[in-house]
Amino acid sequence: MQIDYDILIAGGGMVGASLAYALAGSGLRIGVIEAWPLDSDAQPSYDDRVIALSWGSRRIMDGMGLWPLLQPEAEPITGIHISERGQFGFARLNNRQEGVEALGYVATARAMGAALQKGLQEQADVEWLCPATLLSFSVTDDGVEVRLDQAGAEQRVGARLLVAADGGDSPVRGRLAIPLQERSYGQTAIIANVTAERPHQGVAYERFTDSGPLAMLPMTEGRCSLVWSARDDQVADIMALDDDAFLQRLQHRFGYRLGQLQRVGRRVAYPLRYRQAMESVRPRVALIGNAAHAIHPVTGQGYNLGLRDVAVLADLLADAARERSDPGEMALLNRYTEWRHQDQRRVALITDSLARLFANPLPPLRFARNLGLLGLDALPGLKHLVARQFMGLTGRLPRLARGIPLR
Repeated sequence: MQIDYDILIAGGGMVGASLAYALAGSGLRIGVIEAWPLDSDAQPSYDDRVIALSWGSRRIMDGMGLWPLLQPEAEPITGIHISERGQFGFARLNNRQEGVEALGYVATARAMGAALQKGLQEQADVEWLCPATLLSFSVTDDGVEVRLDQAGAEQRVGARLLVAADGGDSPVRGRLAIPLQERSYGQTAIIANVTAERPHQGVAYERFTDSGPLAMLPMTEGRCSLVWSARDDQVADIMALDDDAFLQRLQHRFGYRLGQLQRVGRRVAYPLRYRQAMESVRPRVALIGNAAHAIHPVTGQGYNLGLRDVAVLADLLADAARERSDPGEMALLNRYTEWRHQDQRRVALITDSLARLFANPLPPLRFARNLGLLGLDALPGLKHLVARQFMGLTGRLPRLARGIPLR
């Protein structure tokens, strides 16, 4: 089998493109299979959804050299306000207590895509195979042979390692028949940009309501991004409201911390599901991002978790390149699994537990949640631990997550 690439990435969305960018200049030959043309505005990964970037993700981007391209489009999160509708308890986190410039940042997926594409255009060792669709692949002792449909013509390419960054419905994962733990949350995320009477001052609001968690994230130009996880049986009615009625319903759920909610942009809805692949590696194949795990957006950790997958895998692959060892060997893939297992499971457990706990209307649980928020706000040590988790600074950190370049 002819080896055309050291690393072949299936999926050129945010996670796949981030891995290509992280590995550029490492001495590895990288190919990216992407179904959409590079200049397509219809690329579903780079739409108008907002991405909450943790401080740890910003450090990874610093190490990659990507942050200067994204920074002008990223709004700092200087505070987080957590509350439950109808209860008096609340908790606040802020950047000064943690000694950092920001707890995180907010940027649109479109801005992320533009920064990644601009940076990757300058990398001679990254080749895009697009528009192309992966038809099948076969694994040998030496590598992976992939059969593609590229612009209507079939071709075969070989690689030492195939990385699946092809989303929650990952075709690569499906072809490997990797077992999947999956369930619906019974909720749909309603996403829109909102303009309020008062400036957001860099504060992100997480508001738990009887219909699901509601987040208002600070954006550039004084706007906020709404992520409203509503019950499935309410979504059709909410989406059918005109703008004034929608803002009235939202005001009732969110309250008046930002004053009167004045304008709302185009609304889009995404069903929410929990997914966890039971295996993240097979011989010559690794799963990253949503191909390996999909979590509730309640803490805004989805892309951050995928970017930490990228940082760890890139760390191991860059070492393999320096040592001139096989980047697809099973020993390396097992190290990747061991390194990522605890963080992936911990974040999945936290987000899943929060989504389920705050959805339970039983009065004893409401009382316990209220006490929990009060305790979090009153105990600096606990607040620091929670902040570090949100910031992506727990556990064993790869070099990029410490801001150290791989090249």
